[in-house]
Amino acid sequence: MRLTTSIKSSVLGCLAVAAVGLSVNGQSSTSEANFSQSQITPAVTDSFAVDSGQIQLCQGYDTNNSGTVSNPGIVAGINQGQFGFVAPATAHGMPTKSLQGVDQFTPGRNGAEAKWRDSGCVPWESMAYGEYIGPYRRPAMGEYRLRVNDELELVYLRTRQKSVKPYQLFVGDTIRISSAIDPSLNAESLVIRSDGMVSLSLIGQVAVAGKTVEQLQKELDKRYEAWVINPEMLVQLIKGETPLEDIINSVDARAGQGGTGRSATVSPDGTIQLPGIGSIPAIGLTLEEMGREINARYQGRQGGIEVTPILTQRAPSYIYVAGEVPNSGRFEMVGPTTVIQAIALAGGFNPGGNVREVVVFRRDQDWRLTATRLDLNGALLGKRPHPSDEIWLRDSDIVLIPKKPIQRVSEFVELYLTNTVYSIYPQQAVFDIDNNTRF
Repeated sequence: MRLTTSIKSSVLGCLAVAAVGLSVNGQSSTSEANFSQSQITPAVTDSFAVDSGQIQLCQGYDTNNSGTVSNPGIVAGINQGQFGFVAPATAHGMPTKSLQGVDQFTPGRNGAEAKWRDSGCVPWESMAYGEYIGPYRRPAMGEYRLRVNDELELVYLRTRQKSVKPYQLFVGDTIRISSAIDPSLNAESLVIRSDGMVSLSLIGQVAVAGKTVEQLQKELDKRYEAWVINPEMLVQLIKGETPLEDIINSVDARAGQGGTGRSATVSPDGTIQLPGIGSIPAIGLTLEEMGREINARYQGRQGGIEVTPILTQRAPSYIYVAGEVPNSGRFEMVGPTTVIQAIALAGGFNPGGNVREVVVFRRDQDWRLTATRLDLNGALLGKRPHPSDEIWLRDSDIVLIPKKPIQRVSEFVELYLTNTVYSIYPQQAVFDIDNNTRF
């Protein structure tokens, strides 16, 4: 028998190929017919004819590759054992296989959702035995913004950049004061006290915090001139940058994990706490914005430090599945999750579940409640290949599968009649079938 099929020119066409025929006695006859170019034509032709017992395969261009098939007239069966592979080998050496199916580009009739009857050839297998890993996908989010319970690692780094302003002495700095004329005026390793003062011979208490080295030298020369002619006082900074050292020491983990850093968790009020600058708003910021905010505050207090925030642990995201499911409860979303995937996490749905009216409750960023209702019956029965109701879920979404009306009626009868009325007023009787009597 001969079968004539008409196909339209398209990016991916379908080719009917004669399959292996079976002999009358059950022995397989290797009907490896001489497939010539006249028998199998490219997908860009208008029609072709092949023997019955055909298997539909895809033929033409690879949608993942702008190039054409190297030999568009030959596929399957006689293609060196690569049955169904039609696209040329890609850069990683794996050919692309296309199957009959539906994808987002499949047009439905009259603009409606695509059904199985609208199916065509779609690229399906491009990595062969590497499909279990899958391709790299686009990031789930263009930019991630911090949420409550996100865990951060903040790495502290000394910038060691030259300052355009002269150094000012801080409380805790160590200085040395000496005189080129009178060594008795020398003072070694003076630590600036919390009141910003140091004690010197002859002149007593001197305020030094907040002054530059040059300003302090001029003041000491002026005050010592009452005791020594031309004292030529010299001020040397022995240990400075005390506020910066205090910050570095507070985050120094070189004796433990290594490096200078600090862990922080976004608290319920949306902030993190850091040494030297206190509470910093974090919720809703990207890591880059967070870094700019922290560094600006440290720069205003004490320069010479740069902080890089790193997200080490994202706050967990949960969904809740309730109603007519075997295992209702809370489930963690470790990746993008759809409503059908959520139902699968709960063990599917019970026979009495009304999957035509699945309800999804959602809270927006202002905690206001919104809800939608989905019809997943066709998708769960395999009748809708590209269901528009298969939506992505968000953190804290609630998926509810209600009972079917017949299930509610059954439970009503069980509760109010079988377990209540009939248990209170039992009706017991024995019938004599032969005599058709009751006693």
